[in-house]
Amino acid sequence: MLENFNSIRELLLSGPKRTVAIATAADEEVQKAARIIEEDGLAEVILVCESNGAIAALKAAKLVRNGKADVLMKGFVNTGDFLRAVLDKENGIRGKGILSHLAAFETPGQKRLIIMTDGGMNLCPTLEEKVKILDNAVKALHKLGLECPKVAALCANEVVNPKLPSSIDAAALKQLNIEGEIAGCIVEGPIAFDVAISAEAAKHKNIESRIAGKTDLFLVPGIDSGNIMGKVLMSCAGAKMAGVVLGADAPIVLASRSDNAESKLNSLALACALIDEG
Repeated sequence: MLENFNSIRELLLSGPKRTVAIATAADEEVQKAARIIEEDGLAEVILVCESNGAIAALKAAKLVRNGKADVLMKGFVNTGDFLRAVLDKENGIRGKGILSHLAAFETPGQKRLIIMTDGGMNLCPTLEEKVKILDNAVKALHKLGLECPKVAALCANEVVNPKLPSSIDAAALKQLNIEGEIAGCIVEGPIAFDVAISAEAAKHKNIESRIAGKTDLFLVPGIDSGNIMGKVLMSCAGAKMAGVVLGADAPIVLASRSDNAESKLNSLALACALIDEG
């Protein structure tokens, strides 16, 4: 169980030293995060500074592609330019799978991290895309030490409704898990957030669940619900966030320019913990 971001940093310190390439660090919060991650011994940092953000992003991506860095991070550069660098055929690190976002929230009152996907990359994923998003996330949780993550395919409630496509997809994901098509985890769905996060809520609603109160991963129906969930946790519950893009040849930190140094630092630590061995 991952209790907080300190548990991720401790996991990171037990492994080999990693290197992060940051595209354009002309921002005080980026510089602060980079300084802390080096001072704490979590990773080494290469700051790629160019007057042109697009060029800086390409150079940073090339460092990762050529094995000179393990993680690619967006600094003070336009998101479009950064993603074009990721996808660049000559210098980029685009993998064969789907790109998806994994977010972790350290929330007051919760004894474990709330980990959610995908509230940042895919707008309205199909069932096939949700399977790939789930695969990315489950593999990431395996690297964080969770051998069989408990996954909640979130919906409004626990009833399959033909007028609610997300409930149909959630039930399909559960069935694919039962049949072994989705492996390495336990999937339940459709399931509401209150039941997934609280065994008491499940008991009160007379719902039998293997994951209630023990959910490791919350799979949201689409970017709207994921974005809202994340912002509610941060704005109303005081949560701290870390986020990483999965599915490329290396973890990517796509931090917002408005994120503070602590958020960027947490995201860097999470990304470094997700690097493939070898």
